[in-house]
Amino acid sequence: MEFEFRGRSDFRKYSKASAEYTIEGDLNDDLGQQMVETHSLAIGYIAWLFGIFGAHRFYYGKPFSGVLYLFTFGLLGIGWIVDLFLIPAMNNETRSQFRPGEIDYSIAWLLLALVGVFGMHRFYMGDIVWGVVYLLTGGLFGVCLIFDAFTLNDQISRRNWHSQTRYVVAHY
Repeated sequence: MEFEFRGRSDFRKYSKASAEYTIEGDLNDDLGQQMVETHSLAIGYIAWLFGIFGAHRFYYGKPFSGVLYLFTFGLLGIGWIVDLFLIPAMNNETRSQFRPGEIDYSIAWLLLALVGVFGMHRFYMGDIVWGVVYLLTGGLFGVCLIFDAFTLNDQISRRNWHSQTRYVVAHY
């Protein structure tokens, strides 16, 4: 009996008969696909306009430098200007860092930024229970919004991974 796990970036096979575990290569290479863009460059530049407060850093999955920008006003504006030229590189980095899928990162971030206190980003991601909790409590009085600002990219990547993971059992 052989099990095939299709994971985040590679194919893994485990054969019960031979008790072997092998990685067969990059998922994108095996499927003949190119790296798919997960984050929108246009949204990245729009977030950069609020970059003095670290918005683009959070969007591109860099929450700790986002907090640093928040408390230092974009490192006194100098880091904010430098980031104008770094945004394309940050955008390219997200292709390999986060899993593309049915949940769009840009839509989820826009929902978090505009109506996050009502849990619309949670409803969009299919998390109905937490969406209702956010709706009734204002994102548990704003605390959970901070959590989501730090972890939204990883939450989406994990949900996209789970929706695409397939367990194929081949019988001899």
